[in-house]
Amino acid sequence: MKFSLNTTIINPENNDDVKNAIILLHGYGGDGKDISMLSVNWRRFLKNTVFLCPDAHEICSINPSGFQWFDLNKDDPDYILQESKKAENILNNYIMEVNNYFNLDYSQICISGFSQGCMMSLNVGLTSEKEFGCIVGFSGKIIDKQDLSSRIKNKTDILMIHGENDTIVPPSNLLEAEDFFIRNKIKIETLMIKNCEHHISVEASSAALNFIKNKLLSL
Repeated sequence: MKFSLNTTIINPENNDDVKNAIILLHGYGGDGKDISMLSVNWRRFLKNTVFLCPDAHEICSINPSGFQWFDLNKDDPDYILQESKKAENILNNYIMEVNNYFNLDYSQICISGFSQGCMMSLNVGLTSEKEFGCIVGFSGKIIDKQDLSSRIKNKTDILMIHGENDTIVPPSNLLEAEDFFIRNKIKIETLMIKNCEHHISVEASSAALNFIKNKLLSL
């Protein structure tokens, strides 16, 4: 199988039939192999699930060995929003490819991401015409609340997890996102993890796994 984005693919154990997909979006300067590590523990509990971990479409401007969904070198909110929307279009096309290849409904797909990948997961997940199985975000935020509020098209359930000691994406962003989604009548669960910085801890991974198991069909 070949998609428009270079993808690390982890198939179900025992070559079981694919009935669900989890799309994992890496953070700024990372790649699909990095975030695919989440599947090591998850796949044992998520039967019939394929994990798809694409590299972003751009080489990272500060780490040429990694990738970016949009450039963070420019501290310009309008530029960041513009570039993130370009990435949305690329991801929407990618998700359609996944959907068609595996013959899945969007309700059988979880879109998840870390940091910048979380930001993209929220935007892509909520502006789709179809509702996803769920959205799971680690250490991220809403890129532009005013823009997103004008483009929301579905009410996919969300879990957001953040470390309370995160200095890269401050944890206040989790509280702001929670307030935003409640105001927009979108079901949101949150978890703030003590003594955790900007990474996905074991506790975060376990909480996300339990959430996904309760949301995806055909597990």
